[in-house]
Amino acid sequence: MTAVEPVVESPPHPSSAVADVRLERLSKRFDDVVAVDSLDLEIPHGSFFALLGPSGCGKTTTLRMIGGFEEPTSGRILLGEQDVSLLPPYKRDVNTVFQSYALFPHLTIFENVAFGLRRKGVRGGDLRTRVVEMLELVGLAAVQRRKPSQLSGGQQQRIALARALVNHPRVLLLDEPLGALDLKLRKQMQLELKRIQHEVGVTFVHVTHDQEEAMTMADAIAVMNGGRIEQLGSPRELYEQPRTAFVAGFLGISNLLAGVVSGAGVVRLDGAGEIRVAAALPPEGSRVSIGVRPEKLSIAGAGVNVLEGTVFERAYIGVSTQYIVDTQAGRITVYVQNAKGREADAEPGQSLSVSWEPESTFILESTEEQTP
Repeated sequence: MTAVEPVVESPPHPSSAVADVRLERLSKRFDDVVAVDSLDLEIPHGSFFALLGPSGCGKTTTLRMIGGFEEPTSGRILLGEQDVSLLPPYKRDVNTVFQSYALFPHLTIFENVAFGLRRKGVRGGDLRTRVVEMLELVGLAAVQRRKPSQLSGGQQQRIALARALVNHPRVLLLDEPLGALDLKLRKQMQLELKRIQHEVGVTFVHVTHDQEEAMTMADAIAVMNGGRIEQLGSPRELYEQPRTAFVAGFLGISNLLAGVVSGAGVVRLDGAGEIRVAAALPPEGSRVSIGVRPEKLSIAGAGVNVLEGTVFERAYIGVSTQYIVDTQAGRITVYVQNAKGREADAEPGQSLSVSWEPESTFILESTEEQTP
């Protein structure tokens, strides 16, 4: 067996104004299918960044190109100031955590985490110190003598994370790492991943189709659709001020109602009356869609904007009750918090008023809703 040549380890990366990941007109085609289409993106040093979108949107292909597992058709990939577009994965200063964990079943937990360090020539006390520090970071120093099969799925995921981080990569790539976990454990691991990223300060690039997961963990999210970035921003910005119907529909439920701008701060809804909005509007006479999130609506208040309607359906979903209400402007969804017992108990077929404030309304200039 040929001995593995030790690789000289690069020092930890200082904070810098240079983006840790920069994609320049990056494209990937598979025969006639364009998976990623002229993508431009910068990911700052030390950020928790999410690529979010439905299956087939290009997010995983983008991640695989950053990691070196797919070669770009065109464009450039830079890690810091280094162009790595044509380098193999082992020559890139990145590590990847997959959904499948990919732990070595015959090695102990300690040796799984130490594997990359041994390949880089780290030995003795330095190796042990670094491995134990990383196991303590993920809260699993007590199980270092066990084998992967003796751990739960969540514990295996944390070991995979420790193994990837022990080499101090410039960027850690996370390819839907929580997809194999049950709901409760997945939510616990979301907070755990966020804590670990804050402690180590390494740039995380996380691919997921789960909008709640992305919004829980990421500092910034790029919502992808058809190989392009539909919108990039903070979780709050994307949720409160989506720019397209696709983003509005992919990040939670949005009520989108078509209308025409009829004056300053006023939109006349199709089939209904005028409503007031606080958001900037295009010129008078422009077709728009106004959007309101279900939790911003009230069936018991006296908001500025009011639509009369009839309850079509009601569903108790624990923290809130969901109402589907038919109005002249269209069918809308309302969430009413169950904070005070049976506060909201409208029955199907019952008439009621749905109201909301102008500040709760966002505007889409395109009236064509896209289905995620």
